[in-house]
Amino acid sequence: MSRPLKKRRVSALPPCTHFVPQEGEDTPAVIISLEEYECIRLLDYLGMTQEECAKQMGVARTTVQALYLAARKRMAGCLVEGRPLVISGGNFELCPACQHSPHPVRLSMQKGSNSPMKLAVTYDNGQIFQHFGHTETFKVYTIEDNAVKESHILSSNGVGHGALATLLQEEDINTLICGGIGGGAQNALAQAGITLYGGVQGDADAAVNDFLAGKLAYDPAVHCDHHGHGHGEGHSCGGHGHGCGGHGHGCH
Repeated sequence: MSRPLKKRRVSALPPCTHFVPQEGEDTPAVIISLEEYECIRLLDYLGMTQEECAKQMGVARTTVQALYLAARKRMAGCLVEGRPLVISGGNFELCPACQHSPHPVRLSMQKGSNSPMKLAVTYDNGQIFQHFGHTETFKVYTIEDNAVKESHILSSNGVGHGALATLLQEEDINTLICGGIGGGAQNALAQAGITLYGGVQGDADAAVNDFLAGKLAYDPAVHCDHHGHGHGEGHSCGGHGHGCGGHGHGCH
């Protein structure tokens, strides 16, 4: 049996998680994880060495190097190809000594928040519907203390594609789990401040439980080919770890 993946310590969450080109081209977003963002912040912004960064994040230097190179490559693709950038997901824990800084998305990421998180799933007969733009119903979950408190069905009212982002925004949805989704709809979700986990298949309730457990398999390069296949290799989403066992002192 393989060992569970060790969570990477993150000392500061980004003040903004969605960046969209002014031209608004119909291209899928580039997604970097929170721990990749942390490597960029510590190495490039604060000027730490890789050894210092590794110590602060509680990982090996080789892990820092791999995260940093992956983040730089994705960001380069974002700039060269003019694609939106989203900072989301990962396998991390937030340092409790660093939770004092203001942050617009912390309420949807931390256990014990006073404000509930609202998560929507493209929904069809208990399963995740695979074509976001043609979704007729969403299942909406209200989450408090990292648990589902209630759920209900939301009709799309006949709208489709990018207009669905406005519908979800009006319902105060801040996270979406879906199957295939086109670049234009991804951009609309990014502009609405809705975090996307695409390329997910199977039972809707099970996917939400996996999301809350930090083990949802999703595809950060998801697209919609109208056939429901070819969604690429899955990635594990986390972002629900809390605390770092008292190791948060001296974080930057």
